[in-house]
Amino acid sequence: MEASEEEEELSVTAFTPWASLAGGLMIGAAAVLLMALHGRILGATGILGGVLRFDDAAAWRLRAALLAGMIAAPSLLWLLTGRGPEIEVPVSAAALVAGGLLVGIGTAYGSGCTSGHGVCGLARLSRRSILATLSFMAGAFVTVFVTRHLIGV
Repeated sequence: MEASEEEEELSVTAFTPWASLAGGLMIGAAAVLLMALHGRILGATGILGGVLRFDDAAAWRLRAALLAGMIAAPSLLWLLTGRGPEIEVPVSAAALVAGGLLVGIGTAYGSGCTSGHGVCGLARLSRRSILATLSFMAGAFVTVFVTRHLIGV
C-alpha cells in the first residue's frame, strides 16, 4: 500500500547540511566568545528574559546587544544574498502561542533552554545539562510520535 503524496510530504524533513553546519558553527563561536570574553553562558531564553530586567546596566547592555544581533542576522543575510531565511510555519497561531508558553514554562522549571543546556552545558559536561538535553530529546520524540502517528497532524 503506497502512501499518498500528502503523507509523504509530512514525513520528509528538509536536509540542509551546509546551512546547518554554518548555523552550528556560528552558535558555537558565539557561545565560546561569550564565555571567554564575559564569563557567561549563552542561553537564548535567559538572554531574552534578562533584557526585560533593568537591575544591572552592564548585563542589560550585553543581553540587548546579543538580542539585536539575533534580530539583525536575517537582515544581513538578505543584504548579502538577496534572500531571507525560508521560514515555514505549518501550525496555527494558537499552536505557536501554546508552544511558546510551554517552552517558557519548561525553561523556568528546567533552569535553562536548549541553547544553554544543549550547547553550553553539554560542552562543560554538566550532569544537569545532560539530563535536561535528554529530556528535551525525549519530549521531542514523543511529540512527533503523538502528532504524526496518533493524532495525524
